[in-house]
Amino acid sequence: MAGPETSARGDRAVLRRPLNRGRRSPIPGLLPTEELTMNLLRRRLPLFRRGIVLAAAAVLAAAAWAQTRTTFEGRTQVVEVNVPVTVTGRDGYPVKGLTAEDFTIYDNGKRQEIAAFEVIDLEQLVAEEGRLKPLEQAMPSAARRHFLLLFDLSFANATSIGKARQAARSFVLEQLHPTDLAAVATFSTEFGPQLLVTFTPDRAQLARALDVVGQQVRGMNADPLRFVISESALRRSQALNASATDRAAGAERVGTVALDAAGEARRVLARRFEVTEKRLERAEISAWSQALADLARALNSVKGRKQVLYFSEGFDGRLLLGRQPDAEDVRDVDDRQRIISGQSWMVDTDDIFGNTRLQNDVNEMLREFRRADAVIQAIDIGGLRAGSDVLDNIGDEGQESLFYIADGTGGELFDNANDLDHQLGLMLQRSQVTYLLTFRPSDLDFDGSYHKLRVKVTNRRGGRVSHRDGYYAPRPFKELHPLEKTLLASDAIASAAPLADLDLDLLAVPFMASAATAYVPVILEVSGESLLAGHAEDAINVEIYTYVTNDRGEVEDFFSDTLKVDLAGNRKAMENVGLKYYGHLDLGLGDYLVRVLVRNADTGRSGVRTARVRVPALSEEGPPHMLPPLFLDEPGRWVLVKEHQRETRQETVVYPFIVNGQPYIPAARPRLKRRQAADLCLVVYNLGEGQLELRGRILDPTGNEVEGGNLSLIERTATGISGLDKLLATFQPRGLKSGDYTLEVALRGPSSDWQINSIPFSVLN
Repeated sequence: MAGPETSARGDRAVLRRPLNRGRRSPIPGLLPTEELTMNLLRRRLPLFRRGIVLAAAAVLAAAAWAQTRTTFEGRTQVVEVNVPVTVTGRDGYPVKGLTAEDFTIYDNGKRQEIAAFEVIDLEQLVAEEGRLKPLEQAMPSAARRHFLLLFDLSFANATSIGKARQAARSFVLEQLHPTDLAAVATFSTEFGPQLLVTFTPDRAQLARALDVVGQQVRGMNADPLRFVISESALRRSQALNASATDRAAGAERVGTVALDAAGEARRVLARRFEVTEKRLERAEISAWSQALADLARALNSVKGRKQVLYFSEGFDGRLLLGRQPDAEDVRDVDDRQRIISGQSWMVDTDDIFGNTRLQNDVNEMLREFRRADAVIQAIDIGGLRAGSDVLDNIGDEGQESLFYIADGTGGELFDNANDLDHQLGLMLQRSQVTYLLTFRPSDLDFDGSYHKLRVKVTNRRGGRVSHRDGYYAPRPFKELHPLEKTLLASDAIASAAPLADLDLDLLAVPFMASAATAYVPVILEVSGESLLAGHAEDAINVEIYTYVTNDRGEVEDFFSDTLKVDLAGNRKAMENVGLKYYGHLDLGLGDYLVRVLVRNADTGRSGVRTARVRVPALSEEGPPHMLPPLFLDEPGRWVLVKEHQRETRQETVVYPFIVNGQPYIPAARPRLKRRQAADLCLVVYNLGEGQLELRGRILDPTGNEVEGGNLSLIERTATGISGLDKLLATFQPRGLKSGDYTLEVALRGPSSDWQINSIPFSVLN
């Protein structure tokens, strides 16, 4: 459909750079000229600050939309259990070519039907120059390999940790596949487990996290999900920790007390002192095992198999397992003789036979790692030290404890850290092919109980089958540890797989701010009915996480927010309208994937959506470029919340959604009434002068064109900005049945090619 070129009215509310830069707006997050725009906006939509309660305006807004909104039907919660399986031949290479018919899976001894089967062969996922294909960017988390680089600062010294960081950096930057996700964490007796960077494909952030291993990092990370360590935070940490790298808790341990045995009394005192010291060491190991068990339980929130690369020198294995009889060891012979002669009070029996309580603690930790589908690959970094120190006394005993830990989870001990690249390369080789089995257990109680799994492979060809030991049934979200909640959210962002517990829609539109940068508004719409499903309290807490990654999986920008809405007396109003959030991202030229998670922080119900954004290189002499069609949303439909003020790359932030001097909020997903026309704005760069031709077509969910609908151009408005056009158009969805569609818009000028863009929409009953 074509429309005539029209004369444009003056755009009075065009936002220009403010002349009085020094005056701050009394409204947080808005420049003075923006404040005028937002004041106009408030007259049309209820606007709420983050953390402000829902007011009576939402009740009025609800009345207009109570009869026209589509009803959100409560979804029956169906649990899908993903079981990654690797099959390795005798030659160490993965067994390929297996099918679903080759696998049988049992849940607590009961055979399960395999609902989905997927083969992930990393050799077939070839990335060009390290860039991720769209399919790889959205690969489910359970299908990816996960690597947690865990540095144990309690059982290593600063020198070996420093060299281990270099080896880990080489592994991250040179050996991981582009689809792999990795995380960096530390453990110390002072702070326990500390997650520096969560599971991410962003190699730059992983390298940055490795740079701060061993430093004081508490409070340095402004990103709640731990995807990003900012440059400023990194500089602050390095400044505060200039001398902190010399600290290593393991170096505080005291070696064997050597006292002059000049008399039986002094000998007894020395023995008692040594027994007391070992009891303290065992208490330290017990606390270590309990803290790592908590970490393992949190890792259960991350789907897929986790390889934990545990960098440590280990602890004295004799504290855990005792020591083997040695006829050439005079002390061992004397101790055993004392036990026989009834003088066991003079002997540390735990030193000979091992400490049962400590063994129980460590075995419980290993059991939690197995249940979380986490395999510990223990890396002895003792050989990386130059010179000798107190930890040299550990020697083989440290390797004994590391072997015990690795073997207890199905992992290995890498005892030659100087050849780490080769050894880890073999581990990567064995996991190149993963068979992902999915089943849906019936009659599953949401009580957190553990279910034992067994997988049989009929065509294993003599190979070794490796799979998770079992899984935990879901339990209420409020019972989860904060780290579990964080990992659940970051896992959803990293995988970018759609999640529809919440009815969530997303619109991200890049407006050019300069020749090389774009201001990208992000509009989120959440159905109130889905947000409140299963929520009984009189207030609701909503978490919003938005990240944008480039085609290498690197995080370019992010924002997050937490909202609290008072529902007392206004629950029906919120159900009928829903929540609309306005945020923004700052981006340079390139192709990006915007990833959004919105979560009810009380129930855990979540929605995940992604949107692809391209920021092209534009110049006044360059070709035209059209943004997605922007439907003007009707007033009173949403409770509107704007992001809090944060740093931006732009000198000024201009509210971009203005047409003919009037601000508007675009619909993330337009919901149109069948017999009512809807206005839309077409934003085009470098369109040029002259007659315009406008066409539109309607596509169904399968991509086929359908008859119906009418798109027409109303006018070409004045913007006051060279090279920027805003066209006002109208769309009439007549002839379309209720359902979901895509509107594809094509526009061209006298001397330009067709510019095509689209937006999904729904037609209501």
